[in-house]
Amino acid sequence: MNHPRSTGLLFNNLQETQMSFEQVFERIVEFISSDPCGNYRLMIGTDSQVHKSQTTFITGIVIQNVGKGVWACIRKVIVPRKMTQLHERISLELSLTEEIVSLFTEERKNTLINLVLPHIYDGASFTIEGHIDIGAGKRNKTSEFVKEMVTRMESMGVEPKIKPDAFVASSYANRYTK
Repeated sequence: MNHPRSTGLLFNNLQETQMSFEQVFERIVEFISSDPCGNYRLMIGTDSQVHKSQTTFITGIVIQNVGKGVWACIRKVIVPRKMTQLHERISLELSLTEEIVSLFTEERKNTLINLVLPHIYDGASFTIEGHIDIGAGKRNKTSEFVKEMVTRMESMGVEPKIKPDAFVASSYANRYTK
């Protein structure tokens, strides 16, 4: 059986490579700490691309201070076969997203929330979103999976976003799957 080849839990962006999740979390803490009065969206999503002999999965972690900037990184996982079944591929995309979401334990979420908490009356906010690369439109091949995938995200305590609002999966991660 072909198992996915991943770089373990290592993350990269244009500035840094081979970051552990611990380092990624530190970067997010630093980003929020630099302006704790901001409106923060922590967004996690995965996209995939089928190539000739493999399927590439990219999970993006994006922390956005709405209107003021963003810090992001990706994790790449390669499955050494063509994954032609749409449901299998979308399900694995979601599993990879769930794996990263689960690393944001209650303790870690509270660390992030506590950074903005003293500033909520000044308009500060913090949300966590799971971006799913599927759409609900009638002509969208993935629409039949929406309910299942949205339910999986919600069960993890994360706000699900689907197309066109799932830009971490459909735009940011997508760029790196090519």
